[in-house]
Amino acid sequence: MLTLGAMQPPSLCRAVLFAAAALLCASNAALAQPPRSEESPAARPVPASETAQSYTAELVAAGRTRFAASCGFCHGPDATGGSGGADLTRSDTVAADVRGDRIGPLVRTGRAEAGMPAFSAIAESDLAAIVAFIHDQKVKAEAAVGGRRSVEVADVLTGDARAGRRYFESACTSCHSATGDLAGIASRLEGLALLRRMLYPGGQAGGGRRPTATVTTRDGETIAGEVAYRDEFTIAVIDGGGRYRSWPADRVRFTIDDRLEAHVAQLARYTDATMHDVLAYLHTLR
Repeated sequence: MLTLGAMQPPSLCRAVLFAAAALLCASNAALAQPPRSEESPAARPVPASETAQSYTAELVAAGRTRFAASCGFCHGPDATGGSGGADLTRSDTVAADVRGDRIGPLVRTGRAEAGMPAFSAIAESDLAAIVAFIHDQKVKAEAAVGGRRSVEVADVLTGDARAGRRYFESACTSCHSATGDLAGIASRLEGLALLRRMLYPGGQAGGGRRPTATVTTRDGETIAGEVAYRDEFTIAVIDGGGRYRSWPADRVRFTIDDRLEAHVAQLARYTDATMHDVLAYLHTLR
């Protein structure tokens, strides 16, 4: 709970009151001024493809289905970014790719440092279809009119820092401390970057050990592996053989070992107002 100083009795010198008011105004001004901005992913121009390519409608349609099944959980069903995965239409690797010469090896070997699993057993026909779909989406993105401006700090800094402190002290202090692990965080991150870290701390590249899950199906099969995707409807893992496996969450039993599980649970409790209140409070930790 934020504790405000007791109001001064009217008998005290007016100068004291004026000094306190000036200090309060200075603090509010520091919170309100957005010194920097962060570019949203959609604000980045789509890089031009180095080599023009075209694919049949049938191959692109097949690729759409295969991409959604194997890649959509991270990169979004339309390849423009999703849960932790990059917008492939704005990827320099895709821009330089010629019919899978760069995309193919990357899909087969994965990128462990970025949390991307290897799909070493994917069939050549499926890979070719996925490549066709990605390039088709990129062509559409290049032709799209418009874009988005950068995300200014003021765009997301709309909450009440005092209310955010109260919420933080009631919900977050069992794991975090404003004078410990979060001391000075607003000097390192702000605006959209701080909001992302606050809501999805495990989504940062190199963010530490990935969560693991043990899933038990209705017929008694037990599958363990790294969590590839999870929401209120779906649980998916990369099993010991490197395969992506998913189930409706209400049709299996599963346990998750994740030091960030409290953040997942918190997402269901945040309202838009409390989320921005906490962000406003974190912005005071400089």
